[in-house]
Amino acid sequence: MRLAEALALRADAARRVEQLRARIVGNARFQEGEEPTEDAAALLAEADATLDELQVLIRRINRTNAATGIGADGTITDALARRDVLRLRHAAVTAAADAAAGRNQPGMVRQLRSELKMIAALPVAELRVRADALAREIRELDVRIQRANWEVDLLD
Repeated sequence: MRLAEALALRADAARRVEQLRARIVGNARFQEGEEPTEDAAALLAEADATLDELQVLIRRINRTNAATGIGADGTITDALARRDVLRLRHAAVTAAADAAAGRNQPGMVRQLRSELKMIAALPVAELRVRADALAREIRELDVRIQRANWEVDLLD
């Protein structure tokens, strides 16, 4: 099985667990004289089995990510860590540019010349250029990660 297939199975298992959780909660109590629509104990047992499968998948995925190199990016785990940090950095730079530009700050527009003028403490244009470069770097790294996901076999 390819790593990408395992990632899809992991996502499906996580969704399944969440659906089962909601069904368990909905059927854990019922009114006297009524019957629950589903057997909460059976649903709980199914959730346990799905969680056991999910744990095995996560362990195999993590093992594969840590052992698989993808060139200059290091291992897949290294690349995932770099991508996460790049996304956080992009969010911080974008937020800084938006704040310096006065976006999302209602009431900060001068109505009269006598009102105080707001001045940007950061260079908005430079921040936008930096955010664009970070976004491009994230996309390129993501492509390399996705390529590896489809090329690498899942380890046991």
